[in-house]
Amino acid sequence: MPNRSTDNLFQLVKSLQKGEKRNFKLYVQRNASDDNLKIISLFDALDKMHEYDETVLLKKIPSLSKLQLSNTKAHLYKQILSSLRLLKDDDNIDLQLHEQMDFAKILYNKGLYLQSLKVLDRIKETAKAHHQITFQMQAIIFEKKIETLHITRSIGNRSDALSIETDTINTQLYFIGKLSNLALQLYGWYIEHGHARDNKDVHAIKAFFQTNLPVYHFEDLGFYAKLYLYQSYCWYGFIQQDLLMYYRYTSKWVSLFDEAPAMKSIEPGQYIRGLHNLLSAHFNLNNYDRFAQELARFESFAASPAATNTQNAAIQTFVYLHLGKINKHFLEGSFTEGLELVPHIEEKLEEYLLHLDKHRVLVFYYKIACLYFGSGNNEKTIDYLNKIIHWKVSLRTDLQCYARLLHLIAHYELGNFELLEYLIKSVYRFMAKMNSLSTVEEEVFKFIRKSFSLSPQKLIPAFKQLKEKLEKLESNPLESRSFMYLDIIGWLESKIKQVPVQEIRKQRFLDRKRAKS
Repeated sequence: MPNRSTDNLFQLVKSLQKGEKRNFKLYVQRNASDDNLKIISLFDALDKMHEYDETVLLKKIPSLSKLQLSNTKAHLYKQILSSLRLLKDDDNIDLQLHEQMDFAKILYNKGLYLQSLKVLDRIKETAKAHHQITFQMQAIIFEKKIETLHITRSIGNRSDALSIETDTINTQLYFIGKLSNLALQLYGWYIEHGHARDNKDVHAIKAFFQTNLPVYHFEDLGFYAKLYLYQSYCWYGFIQQDLLMYYRYTSKWVSLFDEAPAMKSIEPGQYIRGLHNLLSAHFNLNNYDRFAQELARFESFAASPAATNTQNAAIQTFVYLHLGKINKHFLEGSFTEGLELVPHIEEKLEEYLLHLDKHRVLVFYYKIACLYFGSGNNEKTIDYLNKIIHWKVSLRTDLQCYARLLHLIAHYELGNFELLEYLIKSVYRFMAKMNSLSTVEEEVFKFIRKSFSLSPQKLIPAFKQLKEKLEKLESNPLESRSFMYLDIIGWLESKIKQVPVQEIRKQRFLDRKRAKS
């Protein structure tokens, strides 16, 4: 059976843009050896493949034996990276500093110590101006080595100055390390579990946060330490569904980049994620006007070089900008109009298939399913939810639970009552196993079971009764996640008034606008 596993070299080749492919060919052809001719043949074969298949690959290159394949692939991988390294990117501060560090080492090895020290001074100045703490530390370590081994400057003054610089940077590195660990672990918890499900989760998260948050003086924190501090509070608030805390710290996250605009080009991914979370905060708080303002800001940034210079930034811009656009349609109740985004999103999901993580794809499938549900197309809703349900991943158990619940409701809407009895038991077992059953879900399950035996004239009063019960739970933080993932109240209201869900959402949106004017 052919080997169809995702291959690192195949991924790298498929990530190359036209100019990068052309540059690689020129780079390799400068030396027309047999080895280089083989790697060009291998490169061309991989470039034309849509899926990695080793058996097909070997058939396309008869001159390459199976025994040679591994070494040839390794050689090609190294040559591609070498060719990419030569493509100078004047906006990439990391590459600039790496290059300068290489120059300092070359000068040192030539015995030109004073020239090397001058380059190191420039590295420290540039690194400090762009908050690149690790490069500052590398330059200081190298400078200490030169000062220790060679008589160059006034050693007394230099030793004191270098000691102070080292202590200052060590303090910053300590906070960066501690706070980045905290932010990453909190985000990891959210990716695995979603929001806090019960008081046990809330107490566990609070204890973890308080234990791992270092004692700090704000003035000791540099750009990155502040960034990770804000991210830590952001995830801490979001997991607990403290939406005001979530908004407050996502706002600080974005403002940090507004105060240091050069960092938007250096860390576009972090800025994009900040904008995404700020949009999510406004979305969850129903702040439509502010949401629209921030989305316009995001769209403006998406057209800038910082968002398009690298494939990584372009992919992240696509993901978060389109999630924002879908959420705008949710706020407006314009689900049918939102479906116009789907073909482009699907095209991009296919284009970025090798680069997108499963979590992002799952979120898109769920959002698209909600668009179809809101517009009244339950068959397409089920199609997209099946993509989540049948994808065996251990990510976002909350998303998988609500995908199953919406799947159940869509089948209810279609009147698939023979299937519903099995689905109710299956979804109930799944959510119970994941410790994800809240009072809201329990009430929904009870209602659907009971509704089978209700006469048509008793059905609407039953919908009203359930709506009244659930509205009392909306203010409970541990129940609010149900309403964040699925507008159950809106669905019930649509059943009571016998109009599509999007009409209910649209009316709410218009009522809020009138109330503000």
